[in-house]
Amino acid sequence: MRIGILVIVFLGWFTANAQQITNIKVQENNRTKTSFVLNLVTTQTGSSLDSVQLQKDVDQLKRLAGVSHAYYQVETNTDGTCTVIYGVQDNFTLLPQLNVYTTNDDEFAFRLGLYEYNLFGRNIAVGGFYQDDIYGSFGLNFRAPNLFSRKFGLALNFQDLTTQEPVFLTQGTADYRYNNTSYEIQGLYQLNFNHKFALGFSFFNEDYQYLNGATESSVPQQFNVDKLLFKGIYEYSNVAFYYQYRDGFKSMLNLQYVRSSDGILPDFVIGWNDAIYYTRVGSSGNWASRLRLGLASNDDSPFAPFAVDNNLNIRGVGNTIDRGTGVIVLNTEYRHTLIDKDWFVLQSNVFVDSGTWRNPGGDFGDFGDSQNLRVYPGVGVRLIHKRIFNAVFRIDYGFGITEDATNGFVFGIGQYF
Repeated sequence: MRIGILVIVFLGWFTANAQQITNIKVQENNRTKTSFVLNLVTTQTGSSLDSVQLQKDVDQLKRLAGVSHAYYQVETNTDGTCTVIYGVQDNFTLLPQLNVYTTNDDEFAFRLGLYEYNLFGRNIAVGGFYQDDIYGSFGLNFRAPNLFSRKFGLALNFQDLTTQEPVFLTQGTADYRYNNTSYEIQGLYQLNFNHKFALGFSFFNEDYQYLNGATESSVPQQFNVDKLLFKGIYEYSNVAFYYQYRDGFKSMLNLQYVRSSDGILPDFVIGWNDAIYYTRVGSSGNWASRLRLGLASNDDSPFAPFAVDNNLNIRGVGNTIDRGTGVIVLNTEYRHTLIDKDWFVLQSNVFVDSGTWRNPGGDFGDFGDSQNLRVYPGVGVRLIHKRIFNAVFRIDYGFGITEDATNGFVFGIGQYF
């Protein structure tokens, strides 16, 4: 009882004597709007000084695309109150997007885009891309996570994507010209520092046209299907950022329900979770790992939703070389900083990408089938500009060590995960 009274007395004394914040300033920000920063941070004038909350505000600012580094300072005023100063060092945020990959069968494809990640200095991302993967494609994207308030935002996406897709039949493989035209809207909500949600839907059309290869009487050579997709995303993030280094854990759960206008491609449910772990290794190393677990409705269809692909999960494997209704993928890599200057960083990279898939209509035993297993170790380099958002130019070379393996380069902007 006495201990409880002492605790209450101590807390009362601490609250009464804690410095009151009478002014909040923002400095060094040339592009990010001061009004946006003041609206985003949770520390307010009139509240008591709380170093834990100030650090959370700084960590939140560091996550913004427009911020390369952030810090806080506290100055004591002559009347005993204090002024909090947030230092916000801006990133350059108008930059290209580039992804290129090749394999040892001379396959070549690229995606080139241009995005602004801090439009109007308010953490709004807008841009588009052009993709050449045998056929030309393009897309437009808008994302404003703080459009309406600190917690509520909006995302809009459009794409007209055309590729040559392999379809895996019992008699062999067929190639189809595949077109996906989609319109998507998402509502964004940030509960607090660690938890984010998104709810949305999209209307899209899928058009398949047979090109060559095997055929089956049950699989049409041309069909056009309208679909409606409902999506829910939950993200937990507790990752600390320090320039090119990451430390902590984050997880993203994506659940979707797809309604189809045609029984050729039936309704289905799909869900997957990406768990990503970063840890610092000494002063110059960073170990990063990503585990993806996913399942979908187990229809015996050649158009299964989970793909084995260079740019998605296995570096060096090629463009959509297989499909499944379940997936287990583990990517792990060690990034080591070789050169670290004021604005430039050179990193080496050693990785292992591995994964296995459940066959359409199969069972969980498929995950242990050697024919479904891919293991691709590899090496790469990273060229990083510390003052430009996501300015990580990566080159990776993956070479397979499992059955019927390929090898190839994967180029891109941004870390692989």
